[in-house]
Amino acid sequence: MIKAVTGTRDTLPSDIPKWNYLQSIVESVFSRFNYKEIRTPIFEDTSLFARGIGEATDIVGKEMYTFLDRSGESITLRPEMTAGAVRAFIEHSLDKKQNLNKLYYMGPMFRQERPQAGRFRQFHQFGAEALGSNDPLLDAEMIIMAYDIFAQLGLKNLLVKINSLGVPASRENYKNILKKHLEPFFEKLSSESKKRVDTNILRLFDSKEENDRNIMENAPLLLEYLDEDSLQHFEKVKQALLASRIPFEVDARLVRGLDYYTHTTFEIVSGSVGSQSALCGGGRYNLLVKELGGPDIPGIGFAAGMERILLACENEKSFTLDEEKLDLYLVTIEKGLENFSYNTALNFRRNGLTVDLDYLNRSVKAQMREANRTNSRFVLLIGGDEFARGEIVLKNMSTGAQKNFGKDEYDKILSEIKE
Repeated sequence: MIKAVTGTRDTLPSDIPKWNYLQSIVESVFSRFNYKEIRTPIFEDTSLFARGIGEATDIVGKEMYTFLDRSGESITLRPEMTAGAVRAFIEHSLDKKQNLNKLYYMGPMFRQERPQAGRFRQFHQFGAEALGSNDPLLDAEMIIMAYDIFAQLGLKNLLVKINSLGVPASRENYKNILKKHLEPFFEKLSSESKKRVDTNILRLFDSKEENDRNIMENAPLLLEYLDEDSLQHFEKVKQALLASRIPFEVDARLVRGLDYYTHTTFEIVSGSVGSQSALCGGGRYNLLVKELGGPDIPGIGFAAGMERILLACENEKSFTLDEEKLDLYLVTIEKGLENFSYNTALNFRRNGLTVDLDYLNRSVKAQMREANRTNSRFVLLIGGDEFARGEIVLKNMSTGAQKNFGKDEYDKILSEIKE
């Protein structure tokens, strides 16, 4: 038997209502903050991610699904969405149409990493990007939007972590200080961290190796070396979050390793999804648009993993959905009336009802069992003495009450069901 590829999974009909509910909340919150949806291709030129994510990152170095197409071009299934959204922003000159572009997205991403709880090789994210402003209130808006989505899902066990990466000049100065601090410990670092000392030194704070973590425990922190403007920017973000009653803590070890990141970086974590606790992550990337060949325009964004969020909701039992119901199930009592039942069902479907009927030539008893299984609110009985008199019978499945209607009285039956 052929099975789904490792790290992928099927979303079955019974799971879809949860996904639709999550999607409806995401769209509602983004809409209230005036963000507009953008949809970009699932695959892009590989060089976009090499520049937009960074060649020294694990994503580009180890995790991307990259292949040559028939023309010999290197193509990559998107591992994240920010690079594609910024590419579209530049390609279509969206900055010429309005000064501030507020965009959101939702869709599948692809990374060939080790599957674990809430993490798959094909996974889904939603996120937002705001391009055109360096206002710290926009940083706060990103965090508030993400928090509001999780709160509306009923999640309680949330923690917002924030930090500042400052501007490139102060960060470069800090990198030299950090490198000097690590010199006596260099030989004790893991092989991966040794490489990162020169290529992506801030990523040492993310190391999962226990010895690396012990070494970094006493390392100087970037927050201690920020310039005054960066500190003021960060303070305005914190004050905006306090005013919005968003609970947060400053985590000076929360970093982004790439040079185009500036100022605010943040995560919202949950204790309800196991070791991979981050539900979303984001930050300001004032240099990314220019890095990808566009104008010198600031930006900020975040992305959230949908599978991980639904896992947290399931673990916390944060919401329950009403059981799906059919409006009407048609039970055909005798042979020869199948076409009448079919056309009657079609008529009600075209009038906005969810309707089904038997296609398996089952007994009346079996059809009634199917009506119960599908949680049908009403059953329309077609056949017998009533049909011979030109009538059909509507049964309310919650009360058991029955009413007879003329077999062509669609409007009256429709009114009864919609009451």
